[in-house]
Amino acid sequence: MTYVVTENCIRCKYMDCVSVCPVDCFYEGENMLVIHPDECIDCGVCEPECPAEAIKPDAEPGLEKWLALNAEYAKAWPNITLKRDPPPDAKEWDGKPGKEELFSPEPGQGD
Repeated sequence: MTYVVTENCIRCKYMDCVSVCPVDCFYEGENMLVIHPDECIDCGVCEPECPAEAIKPDAEPGLEKWLALNAEYAKAWPNITLKRDPPPDAKEWDGKPGKEELFSPEPGQGD
């Protein structure tokens, strides 16, 4: 099992999760984070830290596309280990449906 960042991270991009990860397996895109599934040690400390509840265990049904997206972009985006402020409008986007179409494949700044 691994943990997966899902759709609700898009445009919210809270970074509470990166500060608690013991293996630094988060990678930063322009408008969301992903978890590298081969680096995640399944400890689960990140899941309760996410204010947007965007982190889920991959054992939950229906997360296959998000697991694939996490795996793909963790190889292309920079590693992030330091918590920064979320986007100023993050609370406005938290919980909004249909955010998948807003996903950006562009990398973030990383550490």
